[in-house]
Amino acid sequence: MSSDKKPQDALYDEQSRWNALVRRDRLAAGAFVYGVVTTGVYCLPDCPSRLPRRENVRYFAGCEEAERAGFRPCRRCNPSSPGKRDPRIDAIAEACRTIESADRMPTLKELADAVGMSRFHFHKMFKKMLGVTPAQFAREKRMERIRKQLREKATITDAVYGAGFASGSRFYENASGKLGMKPAQYRNGGENMLIRLAVAECYLGWVLVAATEKGICAIEIGDDPDTLRERLRQRFSRAEFLENDPGFAEIVNRVLALLESPGDELDLPLDIQGTAFQRRVWEALREIPAGSTVSYTELAHRIGRPEAVRAVATAVAANKIAVAVPCHRVVRLDGNLAGYRWGIERKKKILEQEQSGRDGGEG
Repeated sequence: MSSDKKPQDALYDEQSRWNALVRRDRLAAGAFVYGVVTTGVYCLPDCPSRLPRRENVRYFAGCEEAERAGFRPCRRCNPSSPGKRDPRIDAIAEACRTIESADRMPTLKELADAVGMSRFHFHKMFKKMLGVTPAQFAREKRMERIRKQLREKATITDAVYGAGFASGSRFYENASGKLGMKPAQYRNGGENMLIRLAVAECYLGWVLVAATEKGICAIEIGDDPDTLRERLRQRFSRAEFLENDPGFAEIVNRVLALLESPGDELDLPLDIQGTAFQRRVWEALREIPAGSTVSYTELAHRIGRPEAVRAVATAVAANKIAVAVPCHRVVRLDGNLAGYRWGIERKKKILEQEQSGRDGGEG
């Protein structure tokens, strides 16, 4: 069975394939094709056509498989023409398989030598293709094994060593930031994890503020307080919630003050749940000065990933901490307002509030 596995299978799981579409990754051309059920057309990952809705995408190992499923080739990217495969895909895929199957993390030199590249070139190609370094890829794969074993009710000690961590202490050094909670809590789906929350009215409608013991995990804005509560409970399905705790009132008041004066900084810890790439984008958002805006393209340049504009836009849209992580400061290249998780009108109001505060301070 294993002999039938194609090289790209080790490299591109469903999430990686979607990320490749968003990036229009040329290196992924030849690794797989994707079909769009609403058009009946299949394309290469770097096809310049409009990005489809994720739920309408189907992935195939190659053109024959896509055509057997009833899809026809795209006329723009011509996926069925020969010579589309980049040999570096196989090299990086082989390195991924090596990392995934190894009991210990191979050195950069060992990985590069195995695929016939220099260490510098291998590291550069690996990061360009996957968006992470070999070491980051290895850590994430080990954490995936930890998550799987914890869900299967393995003991934490067994899960740690089964995932390839040399010692329990190394695991605990990494676990908190990756899992977002203690390993035992993750194993139990967040059970016994306490989240304090409060819902209040403001000029933007209703705002929900929630915090774990590490910091604020949500600032959500909406028209209906019950909807906001339900959205939070869906994110943390087995957590314990404490609403309107008197000791939480000061934090809520500081968030409300931030909404009224969004040019100020919220000097409170944040418990931001996201991938390494998302957190990188969110940190860059916090560096945009109040009253200013940047385009998605400029933001991609700021994080050193100019080719990842679509991925940056996706990370911006995934932010769940309004104003404190100021995704409202990102606009289209032409300066027009782009989508906003909490509504374009609210985005406009926040920017106007921010701008008026800045102008008033200068006057």
